[in-house]
Amino acid sequence: MAKNWLKGAQSAYDTVVIGSGLGGLTAANMMAKFGHKVLLLEHHYNLGGLATWFKRKGGHVLDISLHGFPYGMIKTLRRYWNQDIADHVIRIKNIRFDNPQFTIDTNFDRADFTRILLDRFGILKGTIDEFFHTLRGMNFYDKMPLNTREIFERFFPGRTDVHRFLMEPITYANGSTYEDPAIAYGIVFSNFMDKGVYTFQGGTDQLIKKMKAELLKNGVDIRNHCMVEKILMDSGEDGKKKVAGVVVNGQEIHASAVLSNANILSTIHKLAGDENFSPEFIEEVDKVRLNNSSCQVYIGIKKGEKIDYLGDLMFTSEASELDFDKVLSKDVTSRSYSFYYPHIRPDHDRYAIVSSTNARWADWANLSDADYESGKKHLIETTLDALEKYVPNIRKIANHLEASTPRTFKRYTLHPTGTSFGTKFEGLKISRELPQQIDGLFHTGSVGIIMSGWLGAANYGVIVANEADKFLRSLKPKPQLVAGV
Repeated sequence: MAKNWLKGAQSAYDTVVIGSGLGGLTAANMMAKFGHKVLLLEHHYNLGGLATWFKRKGGHVLDISLHGFPYGMIKTLRRYWNQDIADHVIRIKNIRFDNPQFTIDTNFDRADFTRILLDRFGILKGTIDEFFHTLRGMNFYDKMPLNTREIFERFFPGRTDVHRFLMEPITYANGSTYEDPAIAYGIVFSNFMDKGVYTFQGGTDQLIKKMKAELLKNGVDIRNHCMVEKILMDSGEDGKKKVAGVVVNGQEIHASAVLSNANILSTIHKLAGDENFSPEFIEEVDKVRLNNSSCQVYIGIKKGEKIDYLGDLMFTSEASELDFDKVLSKDVTSRSYSFYYPHIRPDHDRYAIVSSTNARWADWANLSDADYESGKKHLIETTLDALEKYVPNIRKIANHLEASTPRTFKRYTLHPTGTSFGTKFEGLKISRELPQQIDGLFHTGSVGIIMSGWLGAANYGVIVANEADKFLRSLKPKPQLVAGV
């Protein structure tokens, strides 16, 4: 008989959280701390969403995605998780850019970027300061009509080399382009400029292990291998729809609030159902654009072999200028490399490299099985060819090679088109307005680009958890005053 992954689960909870990306995990932890009964449902065997890892024979532990986030993650982990998790965050020492326009090493903070813009690119100090001041003043509640191209042209007209230096790493991190709102670029870039780039010492597996322990300590009921099929609805006295629970693995579980960490379009169209929203809202939902996806090549290094220190992150390109079509092309010209040295996993004593490239779903979606496997092999071989420039003996010292594509991301995350970065900016408004459409329905996830990445995801989980807590408290009967008492 198949295992019952819901064995022992209660028939009702205060809150059901669908999905265990960092937004869902953080929201679940916050709701439990607020005193609510929380059920966390994850269809995969691992928690973490895209903040995850896998193991392979030969002692390889390989992280998914880029391993850098801003300094603000330390505060977020300390306040909303625990001090031990925050204490394992360490700064990345060096990031390298290598392309036909420049080769630069940087520690990726405002002081060093100011130095490089002054000395390497010849930009006036006053212009640099005004640029940083403008970006720092942005927040996601603002309405700012400028796109990223326009903000760059305002401060650095015609300087494609400067645009590339400032834009390329953000494009790799969350799929941003020149056409996205300047606010989406400005918030993410400013977060990194605060105090540089950081990572979790011990690897993603240790981060999620510690988070799971904290969730259990706070009373969250965690269930893996549990696929939510539907969000249940009732109608309130005013006729407005309200959450009643979920159907998961064919079983109904009741709840007054459901907090979805699934993709916003899947949450609306698949789990909730268009019929439960106003036609005007669905019309706006239909305008939400999904962001692009990724391909990655995972390279495990033989036990006893090592890689000379090249920096922790490296952004490389063969293109003459920053070209977003080329960044997304299946004929890869641009790659980012995450280097995992033993100091990243002190108890592991192994080296690994993960190459990431932005990609289009359409380039991979409809390939035959044979063409798909051939495409992955080509991706691996061309990645090794490119990497030989930096690690000449890579083919000799590597003994595990594996590739993922947008189809891989769709399979494991269920995100439509395998999107690695959620939606474009308009998705944020839709995500925020869900509770206005259906009482008790909330969403936290990668929307609007600025909510992508580890810090954005976790902080959005905090924001939404506070709103869900306020809603649940509003349902509780207020104490009645008794005359004469």
